[in-house]
Amino acid sequence: MSYSTPSQVVERQLEYFEGKHVLLAGELEDTFATELLSTAASVSIFTTNLAYANQMKRFDTLNVQFGANYQKQPNVDMVLLYWPKAKAEADFLLSMLMAALGKETEIVVVGENRSGVKSIEKMFAPYGRVTKFDSARRCSFYWGQCINEPQPFNLEDWYKSYPLDINGQTLTVRSLPGVFSHGELDLGSRLLLDTLPALKGSVLDFGCGAGVIGSAIKMLNPNAQLTMVDISALAVESAKETLRFNNLDGVVLASDVYSNIDGRFDNIISNPPFHAGLKTHYAATETFLEQAPKHLSKTGQLMIVANSFLRYPPFIEAAFGHCDTPAKNTKFAIYHAINA
Repeated sequence: MSYSTPSQVVERQLEYFEGKHVLLAGELEDTFATELLSTAASVSIFTTNLAYANQMKRFDTLNVQFGANYQKQPNVDMVLLYWPKAKAEADFLLSMLMAALGKETEIVVVGENRSGVKSIEKMFAPYGRVTKFDSARRCSFYWGQCINEPQPFNLEDWYKSYPLDINGQTLTVRSLPGVFSHGELDLGSRLLLDTLPALKGSVLDFGCGAGVIGSAIKMLNPNAQLTMVDISALAVESAKETLRFNNLDGVVLASDVYSNIDGRFDNIISNPPFHAGLKTHYAATETFLEQAPKHLSKTGQLMIVANSFLRYPPFIEAAFGHCDTPAKNTKFAIYHAINA
């Protein structure tokens, strides 16, 4: 079995988990949890990634929880935290899990050195102390224990807000740590919003992140029927909150590409994701583009923004028979196609 580099480092230190009731969280991307079952008393998973949750739910011996807010399970006495790509998300997860599990909870933190995992030493200080016990394959392995009473955790406290001017109207974006467009609008989304025509009918915002694009569309096109989807539970909650805060209507769903999407749309609009953790990842977006015609009405349109170096036009051309580029700059391009 091929495991991620952090899991390979954890595999060197299995004695830390003997007889423990272990909860895995963070940047999870392999099935190492199943191997941990041979050492630990029990293994459970908390993940904000729907694809990973669905992958691991196939194993009956694992308790898998998907969501934005951890619901405490009985008997957990150790957390194995895989350091996420965003430091703010690590702080968020640590606060949530320690508040739920409380004093005496042991913690193991593992991550690639380039991801900033060393920050755990200062970040964990309010709870107790962590110490590095292993370093290999450019990863670090820490162990510690919560000895202080953690502060209560309230999801509402973690939203970050910022205003956007959209054609003279103000949209307030609300996002949780680790969500795309957290704290500021990316330049690609701005180009897409500046390029979008008036939209009618049903709109799907794929990979919605904090709900910037979908909410802006709804604000500018009040009669449009909006659906937003993302694979991340944190993104789903952020997009719902952005809609609520701006008194806008729409449906927000967790979906692994089109897994939870029914029916067809008049418009599919997206700033599709291409990062997974610290690695560049394209597979989900390629599937999204290849299957888009099946989810569009006749003469329905696809419009996406992407970094210019990403080779998406061939996938769009293969799916639609054509691909237009209505706008571009030095970094980003807008791609457009109409369903025949």
